[in-house]
Amino acid sequence: MADEPKTLTARITHLEMTERSAVSMPTPIGAKLAIMRASNMPVHYYRYLYEQVGKPHHWMLRRKQSDRQVAAVINARATEIHVLHADGCPAGFAEMDLARLPEEVEIVYFGLVPDFQGRGLGSFFLAEMIAQAWWHGPKKVTIHTNSLDNPRALQLYQKMGFKPVGWSEEEVEAWD
Repeated sequence: MADEPKTLTARITHLEMTERSAVSMPTPIGAKLAIMRASNMPVHYYRYLYEQVGKPHHWMLRRKQSDRQVAAVINARATEIHVLHADGCPAGFAEMDLARLPEEVEIVYFGLVPDFQGRGLGSFFLAEMIAQAWWHGPKKVTIHTNSLDNPRALQLYQKMGFKPVGWSEEEVEAWD
């Protein structure tokens, strides 16, 4: 009999920004950086980014979806994916859901590959993604984090101007 997957309880903090933040972040010095919007992203590349960024935090949704389901989401007109490159290497990604415009843009996924954390890239990348979200003209921008994410995520989101508006809990299957 196979072992049952280990489940973890994640406390989710829901955050929103109802006006553009005045916070801006300088481009970090030292690395050659590029943020590129990905179009027609192959599922295998998305899964690579999702695993590299999300595995330490037990991200679950996309790993439970079939390739067909992932392809439908990531290549939908209402989805934008931006990839941060540092010195030519993928260093992180952000996925935005534009389906609820003009009311809301949700930053569904945001994070860095562990090798690129601690270099000031997260603040810079998030500031750029917030600006991109506002470019679409929503009434608010939303994001969420949970107790399994990087412990500095909630602090960073609040520093950038997001305000907590609710909490929930979810059972998450551990990513071993």
